[in-house]
Amino acid sequence: MVGRAVRRRPASPAPGAPRGADVNTLVPGVRDGDSFLHRRNPVAKFVAVFAVSAALLGVFDPATPALLYALALLAVGVLGRVGMRVLAAAQLPFFAFAVSLLAVNAVSRGGTVIVSAGWFSITDDGLAVGTSLALRTMVIGTCSVGFVLTTDPVRLLTSMQRQLRLPPQVAYGMLAGYRLLGMLPGEWRSIRRAHAVRQPRTRHGRAPRTPRALARAAITLLVLALRRGERLAVALESRGLGAGERTVWRPVVVTGGDVVFLVAVALVVAGTFAVTAWAGLLRGPGAL
Repeated sequence: MVGRAVRRRPASPAPGAPRGADVNTLVPGVRDGDSFLHRRNPVAKFVAVFAVSAALLGVFDPATPALLYALALLAVGVLGRVGMRVLAAAQLPFFAFAVSLLAVNAVSRGGTVIVSAGWFSITDDGLAVGTSLALRTMVIGTCSVGFVLTTDPVRLLTSMQRQLRLPPQVAYGMLAGYRLLGMLPGEWRSIRRAHAVRQPRTRHGRAPRTPRALARAAITLLVLALRRGERLAVALESRGLGAGERTVWRPVVVTGGDVVFLVAVALVVAGTFAVTAWAGLLRGPGAL
């Protein structure tokens, strides 16, 4: 009796993976996207982020970075298909730093006093410069977050080897270090759970968080990271890294879309400067 062949259904994609996307097995948690920013050359995106950041270094009025901040949010959300909730959560560290810049400059610079409370006096010039620096931080943070969320590290290092002539030893070393950093949070949780099994818990059933317990876990994590780093170095050397010219599986090239993207970024920045200058709002280093 001849049995019928069993037809297996293809495995369903992982939860949250975009339809038709390739899951990156080298870097956990990174998936290839299909947005406009995902398809751009990583070096082109890096140049765009650097250009926007450099252009804002000499600007000290609130209007210019405010306009660029709104445009950056729109670009990352629409062109990168990044959800506003994810984008807002990723900006929290930049927001905290921006608030500190605003507070320090508002009470430490001269000018006409707007509000006075005890030892602190908020001036108009200090508030304007502080707001400008805070918004500049948010612009750079938004562009950086958009770059990270839409760039595959493997494509980035491949592009840096091809366009920036980065040596393979440096590129693959950076990739190995990036992958190792991504594994450290999980290793920390495993170490803390292992220590919790071997020592008494607190009254609330949690692992102790005393300086001694945290120091033990940190030392264990350091030793584990050193061992993994040594294994990665041996693995890279055993595969002949740096022995000669290497080829890549998926080369990353500069396309016409990348050129259009860079030109569009330059025009947007120049147009923003022109609008604020025409309105009489643009202020340079003389505002300091």
